[in-house]
Amino acid sequence: MYPTSVAKGCCVIQEGDVGSTVYVLEEGTVEVTKQGKKVCTMGPGKVFGELAVLYNCTRTASVTALTDIKLWGIDRHGFQTIMMRTGLIKHSQYTDFLRSIPSFQSLTEDVVSKVADVLEETFYRDGEYIIRQGATGDTFFIISEGQVKVSQQLSASEEEVTEKTLCKGNWFGEQALIGEDVRTASVTAVGDVTCLVIDRESFKQLIGGLDGRSHKHHDSDEVKALQQAEANFFSSISLTDLQIISTLGMGGFSRVELVKLRTDSSRSFALKILKKRHILDTSQQDHILSERRIMMDAHNSFIIRLYRTFRDSKYLYMLLEACLGGELWSLLRDRGSFDDATTRFYTGCVIEALAYLHSKGIIYRDLKPENIILDHRGYAKLGDFGFAKKVGLGKKTWTFCGTPEYVAPEIILNKGHDSSADCWSLGVLMFELLSGSPPFSGSDPMKTYSIILRGIDMIEFPKKITKSAANLIKRLCRDNPSERLGNQKNGVKNVQKHKWFEGFNWDGLRQGSIKPPFTPTVDGPLDSSNFDCFPDDAEESPPDEESGWDMEF
Repeated sequence: MYPTSVAKGCCVIQEGDVGSTVYVLEEGTVEVTKQGKKVCTMGPGKVFGELAVLYNCTRTASVTALTDIKLWGIDRHGFQTIMMRTGLIKHSQYTDFLRSIPSFQSLTEDVVSKVADVLEETFYRDGEYIIRQGATGDTFFIISEGQVKVSQQLSASEEEVTEKTLCKGNWFGEQALIGEDVRTASVTAVGDVTCLVIDRESFKQLIGGLDGRSHKHHDSDEVKALQQAEANFFSSISLTDLQIISTLGMGGFSRVELVKLRTDSSRSFALKILKKRHILDTSQQDHILSERRIMMDAHNSFIIRLYRTFRDSKYLYMLLEACLGGELWSLLRDRGSFDDATTRFYTGCVIEALAYLHSKGIIYRDLKPENIILDHRGYAKLGDFGFAKKVGLGKKTWTFCGTPEYVAPEIILNKGHDSSADCWSLGVLMFELLSGSPPFSGSDPMKTYSIILRGIDMIEFPKKITKSAANLIKRLCRDNPSERLGNQKNGVKNVQKHKWFEGFNWDGLRQGSIKPPFTPTVDGPLDSSNFDCFPDDAEESPPDEESGWDMEF
């Protein structure tokens, strides 16, 4: 952080400006105003502007110095770099320790990474017992700083005999991870000692024994042949072959149109149209290319298909599968909330989509009812992959993104996140579908984030959420990612086996043979009546933008 001084009467933060600095007040007093009205005054030790270190946003209030003041500031780039670097260094140090232990060497990269995440730092003073001979133990220790002595008492009448000294990188107590362990020696701290500790229960939840099985999934030749035929068909289509029928949706810098083939009215698609100028202005090229790569490879019946992309001098185009049943969000808005059976069906569809993505090392990061679209049968599919990212198994990413009400605590705290952030969002989605509103919601993003950080146990569940549904939501929304259901040794299977899903026909869901809770009325491939009405694109045409698009799209 850097120190700075501001004179009395000067403005530190102006409402509506874009800011990237967070401040801590060291000396003096400031006044906070919103739309010209005084909100409060703040004195030394107070923090303000903290939303700026999370993401690029406009200031929600003005802050003016009432006296001469001294501040400490740090900008987003500095803050995030420090958080990321310290997180990565710590994590790689922990994984190196684990890889040096013989019984851990058969574990896959992603499992070692998860074990590293649950290691807890514990401190011991000089002379303190870490393990006592004869006691039963369920904990395994790795020394990360300092030394310990291992001693044994051969009989009750004899003194303890020091057998050896262990130092940084050594470990002890590994038998405790396999089963009940009666400690055969005592271990005592020599000077101050820091140990990394994991207990048997956490260890078993994560890996269930020391076997590094991989769960690779291979497509059959028949499936590959069908995919190739599909690719050949779409590679022959050009933009001029498509005719716009109506608008299905509008976003900040895109529109989604229902289009048909001019030569075949029975074939309709959704065409997402993005303004190149806006993408360049907001530096979204990498996001868009990532979205394209992930969606082109996603062959799953619970994910909207992307068939091909086009571009011209002003726009990028994504030709998508048309799902004409409407947004799940619209259905939820009209009905208020869903019952258990309805929520179970839609949650089941989402779980199938997430299981597929996570098995490929992809995190979705934008789960919410608005991004779940129903097809003509009433089955739910995930759409909008703008925040999805391929991070790889056992790897983390540090980008702050997502819808405030659905963001996991580790994203807010900039600790790095992985697919377990989607497990958190799944719990939030269940709560919203069952009750009609998300569990964590404040008057502005910062308030929402502070409610999220207080945890799910501080949330009052409405009566309409049954006991077993509440139990599943709470197990998905654990603060510690490694404790979340869906992020442990059996992955998503643990969610599917939860009591709330008892008797649910997963095979029927995958095969499309279960009757959905709601069957939309879709009168043919050109019927867009399940979507809200949107005005025609009256905006003037954006400028031509060929620079910066030397990449494949």
